[in-house]
Amino acid sequence: MKIAIVRLSALGDLVHSMVALQFIKAALPTLQIDWFVEERFAGLLDNNPDIDHVVTVNLKALKANKQGVFQEVKKLRQHALNHYDLVIDAQGLIKSAVVARLLGHQIAGFDVNSIREKLASWFYTLKVACPYDTNAIVRNAFVLSKPLGVDITEGQLLNKQPFLFYQDEDPLIADYLKPDKKTVVLVIGSSWDSKNYPADKFVTIAQALQENCLVVWGNEEERQKAEWMATQDKNIKAMPRLDLNSLKALIAKADLLIGNDTGPTHMAWALNRPSITIFGPTPVRMAFQTDINKVIKSASIVNPFKLNKQDTSIKDIDENEIIQLATHLI
Repeated sequence: MKIAIVRLSALGDLVHSMVALQFIKAALPTLQIDWFVEERFAGLLDNNPDIDHVVTVNLKALKANKQGVFQEVKKLRQHALNHYDLVIDAQGLIKSAVVARLLGHQIAGFDVNSIREKLASWFYTLKVACPYDTNAIVRNAFVLSKPLGVDITEGQLLNKQPFLFYQDEDPLIADYLKPDKKTVVLVIGSSWDSKNYPADKFVTIAQALQENCLVVWGNEEERQKAEWMATQDKNIKAMPRLDLNSLKALIAKADLLIGNDTGPTHMAWALNRPSITIFGPTPVRMAFQTDINKVIKSASIVNPFKLNKQDTSIKDIDENEIIQLATHLI
């Protein structure tokens, strides 16, 4: 049996979906799985033994180059010649549903009451029901496993094996690890500013921990913030820019990760590394808490159906709450 999974983006959502693979392949070991993903996120899936082929698309680039749509459609139709027995749209957006439809005729996805862009559900021949406000990891595992007749329990998710893989990472990483100190990775950015815990509060946390604190960043604004943080305490270092392969390697070697609700923070959970995810305007259902993966949420009430990007309550979280939890996890 051959299936195609369509989960194009983003980093954290891909992590939430990938956890299902180990359980699906354990139940269906001969299943061929091809995963369709946006080009810039493909490195996250690389080297995963449960994926037969990682296939990239570049839909984001179409905003600047409308002519490119014909090339992307042609590429997808070529892959449709693989004659997939089932295509699963794990994203639930109109664009991902269109991609799924171009790949095959038997398409699974969320039903109309379980999806944000309800029109997408019209493309599916097999529809699964799962409330939109369900824990994101449980929900993603469900939409991938249910159409295949596989059940994944929360107990299995708690006892999962690490599922991000890397090789030949940047050798510079070794230069930033200290044998006499614990390594704490700080993730200071995210997709929008009100999700970001203040840089000066991250500095206070690093000063209290007195461990080897490494700041990762993804754009120029974050780089400048990371370099400023490094001037505030000798135990803080701004990392060089890392590709996804090397970011996976760094997080896998970390003793603790502290970060905003964003992809690299969720990667710590995927790698079974201790983590603290700091939530402000987004719901804690985006994380799966364990003995070593914890969340700290601001006092604001979040409507998961309509996020408020003006909610800056994350800035009010007391650093000492994070310091106390971090000290316990280390």
